[in-house]
Order: sequence, then structure tokens, then C-alpha cells
Amino acid sequence: MKNLKIVWATCLLFITVTVAAQNEKDKKIMADAEKAKATLIEKDAGIEKFFENSSGYAIFPNVGKGGLIIGGASGNGVVYENGSAVGMTSLKKVNIGLQAGGQAVIEVIFFETDAALAKFKEGNYEFSAQVSAVVADEGKSKNVDYDDGVLVFALPKAGFMADISVGGQKFEYDAFK
Repeated sequence: MKNLKIVWATCLLFITVTVAAQNEKDKKIMADAEKAKATLIEKDAGIEKFFENSSGYAIFPNVGKGGLIIGGASGNGVVYENGSAVGMTSLKKVNIGLQAGGQAVIEVIFFETDAALAKFKEGNYEFSAQVSAVVADEGKSKNVDYDDGVLVFALPKAGFMADISVGGQKFEYDAFK
């Protein structure tokens, strides 16, 4: 009986530590997402209208990408609905083509309608090769519009990557409990 109590106590400790660690990771990503949002608005003030008027958006404050012919990218982010955080998301990308280098970027995906956001939140959402990101820079947001209810902005943070490739991005979504 004493051994069973020790096993239960150990299991409870591991579960508690794992939950706390996940929460700390999410908190860090959320803080980074808020900084990334401020950076995007500072870089191009016109982007603020998308934050204010979209049904929702996903911010990936630190997307790492790299490649040499075959490339990939990954990052974690936060999903917002009507300005409030509603869950966490992750991004994975694989592509092939003429590419070389490595880069860190901020990426934000705006959802024009509730239906577009709902589709993303269903999980296992994918972008086709046709979806491209607008580089966030002064004035770039003035002449852009949604494509099929979605608009993507990216802001390079560090590194350099030459890239003419074809691939797709896949996203997962986990709602807050």
C-alpha cells in the first residue's frame, strides 16, 4: 500500500510539472506574440486595420526556416478571436526548389470571416502552394486584400534566404480549455 502511494505521488508530480511547463511555454509564446504584433504595427502602421477588423488571426512570433534545395520551416503561435487569445497553434512547412539559407521571421495570418477562422480552428489546416505572404514593410499593407478569406504577412527578423520553391504549410490548433 505504501509503494502504491509513492507511485501515485510520483505520477501526480510528473503530471503537475508537465502541465506547469506547458503553461510556461505557452505564456512565453503569448508574450512573444504580443511583442511581434507591436513590431509589425511599428514596421507598417497600416497593418493595424487587419488586427482590428479581422474575425481572428494567428501570430507566429518566431518561425525558423531554412533549406538547400529541400527546405522547411516550423514555429509556434497564438490564435486570437475578436482580439482575445483562444488557443495555441503550430506551423510546419516543407518545400522543394531553388533555395538556400536560413531565416527567422514573424508570420501573422489574418482570417477575414468567422467561417475562415472556424476552418483554421478545425485543426490540420493547410495552405496550398498558391498562398504567399506579403512582406510587412512601410506602406505594403495599403494595397493588399484577403484571398479566399485569408491574408498572410511575414516580417524577416534575422538571416537571409533565397527562395523560389513550391510547397505548403500545415497548421495544428489546440484550443484553451
